[in-house]
Amino acid sequence: MSKGKVVVLGSNATRIETQGGYWGATGQYLNETVVPVMALVDAGYEVVLATPNGQQPHIDPASDKPEHFGGDVEAYRRAKAFYAEDPSMQPRTLRSILDEGLQNYIGLLVPGGQAPIVDLMQDQEIGEILRHFHEKAKPTAMLCHGPIASAAAMPYAREFRAALIAGDAEKAREWAKGWQYAGYRMTVFSATEEKVIEDNILHAKLYFDMPYALGLAGAEVSTTAVDFEPHVVEDRELITGQNPRSDHPIAKALVAALDRYRATARADLETL
Repeated sequence: MSKGKVVVLGSNATRIETQGGYWGATGQYLNETVVPVMALVDAGYEVVLATPNGQQPHIDPASDKPEHFGGDVEAYRRAKAFYAEDPSMQPRTLRSILDEGLQNYIGLLVPGGQAPIVDLMQDQEIGEILRHFHEKAKPTAMLCHGPIASAAAMPYAREFRAALIAGDAEKAREWAKGWQYAGYRMTVFSATEEKVIEDNILHAKLYFDMPYALGLAGAEVSTTAVDFEPHVVEDRELITGQNPRSDHPIAKALVAALDRYRATARADLETL
């Protein structure tokens, strides 16, 4: 019997704006999606994948290789098979999750890859989902670029993103007012890690980096001194991981948070 349902918010983006008016290929990272999901399933939780258009996220080719699984070819193959074949990886629309009722879900996960910068951070339905999980203090995990999706909870998320692209910091701060996660400690893919992707994969520069954007919005962002070292930050219901190598640590932290949430909820019921 399931210990509870966890919604995974996936992106449908396949390209991202870069400076100079160009577009680069993007997507969602395989390990950042599958490693936490498999840990949740192994721990007894039911996982439901949801995306804006109801189609399965495009996996970024940069993540589709054994090196993101510690060089373990067999682990990589298992992950590929899980993503392709497991029923939990067959997506629904965000709207169907909202129509079903968010009270049916006890946890939330947002994987990374650069794709969330494109759609999730300005999606109104994502905002509605995030506000529910924030208000109910339900465990919410976001990995790598995933934490930028938290901007969707803002009253003016689209305007915030537009101001970032325009390079207008003051307008971005104004549009971010009322953000539910202002003052939260969190981590996200660092500016120096981003430069590695820009130089070697995109061959172009993004309009903004993630720590800068979240810092403008009011988050207390920390990143590691050494790039691509695992790093997880927990503050209240929010769990954030910095980079692809934080996949196993954030999975462990999310499972523990969900177990604590269930124990607290059970204790509350017993006192009624």
